[in-house]
Amino acid sequence: MEPRESTLVICKPDAVERGLVGEILARFERRGLRLVRAELRSISKETAAQHYAEHVGKPFYDSLISHITRSPALLAVVEGPEGTWQIVRQMMGATNPAQAAPGTVRGDLAVSMTENVIHGSDGPGSARREIGLFFPDLVQA
Repeated sequence: MEPRESTLVICKPDAVERGLVGEILARFERRGLRLVRAELRSISKETAAQHYAEHVGKPFYDSLISHITRSPALLAVVEGPEGTWQIVRQMMGATNPAQAAPGTVRGDLAVSMTENVIHGSDGPGSARREIGLFFPDLVQA
């Protein structure tokens, strides 16, 4: 059996507010990825600070925190073959929607750098850390 890999996807508050969660998750499912867990949740400032720790001190840090905590987000663990995090990142498109290719989530649905509808782990280590932060019961020792 082929090894399975999990990654974290967050449909950010702007995606939830605009009713885009179903469209976003359907894209991953059509690609053959499987939803392991999904939960609509308000993210606390403390958890957001842990999640975005690598961006502390950057000019956009405060806007990241205020955006992700302003209203509920849909947190999801997505599973697929080895390299799933790369598949998800490719499907998301460039962080800046103006540079994201048509057919990607951000290229089709996002409106600005801040309102870019989705987050996906940027590697296997980040995926483990982020899944552990939001869904600690899914992390294997």
